[in-house]
Amino acid sequence: MVGRLEGKVALISGGASGIGAAHARVFAAEGAKVLIGDIQDEMGQGVADGIGVTNSGGQAAYTHLDVTSEKSWAEAVNKAVNMYGRLTTLINNAGIAIIGGVGAQSQEGWDKTIAVNQSGVWYGMKTAIPEMLKAGGGAVVNISSVYGIIGSPDMIAYHASKGAVRLMSKAAALEYAGQGIRVNSVHPGIIDTPIMKSALTSGPEAELFMDSIKGKTPLGRFGKPEEIAYGSLYLCSDEAAFVTGAELVIDGGWTAQ
Repeated sequence: MVGRLEGKVALISGGASGIGAAHARVFAAEGAKVLIGDIQDEMGQGVADGIGVTNSGGQAAYTHLDVTSEKSWAEAVNKAVNMYGRLTTLINNAGIAIIGGVGAQSQEGWDKTIAVNQSGVWYGMKTAIPEMLKAGGGAVVNISSVYGIIGSPDMIAYHASKGAVRLMSKAAALEYAGQGIRVNSVHPGIIDTPIMKSALTSGPEAELFMDSIKGKTPLGRFGKPEEIAYGSLYLCSDEAAFVTGAELVIDGGWTAQ
């Protein structure tokens, strides 16, 4: 099927690369009008420009978005509405990963992770949902992680933030269930993205760690950004009209063991 998001207007945070860029391309190809938000301005503009070239009729634009700032979020939401007339869809994708267990994690690393991964999701919903209500309803997908469901010894701040996203999504789903707003979370496994590379190639044991993760994944490989975007595509389409408060795990079978 094509045109599964026809008539939708989507704001995608962290859309300059990786999973966010894949969302922008997939959503535009399926008929949505897309506003990409990121702090990587040149890369984000490049993604938007590329959509205009490669997707026949696809519409996409870029805006600077610092997800740790409620003011920046409000400006991005207003831009989406001013450009496209309304806002129906939010993908809270922006995130960072900083290695460090309970004792090793720095205060700076903790605060930055929570600001981006957790507070950023809250600000996104807080500013976007009022416009979705004006539009008569909408869908929010918050990108969490399998590390929002299971633990590991070396990423305490990341686990804290992604676990919070999981339950924030359920809380918001219940809050807005009667008002036409659906909220779900997506939980990727290890995906071949810049954030994965920056997090997992920062130490001498990174290659062994990456091989061990592959070994734990029944499908035997890292995921592709597009494979996450297609999960969100379903959740944001009218096909998922009866789906809210759910968590969609896309991890190659990792957590099924």
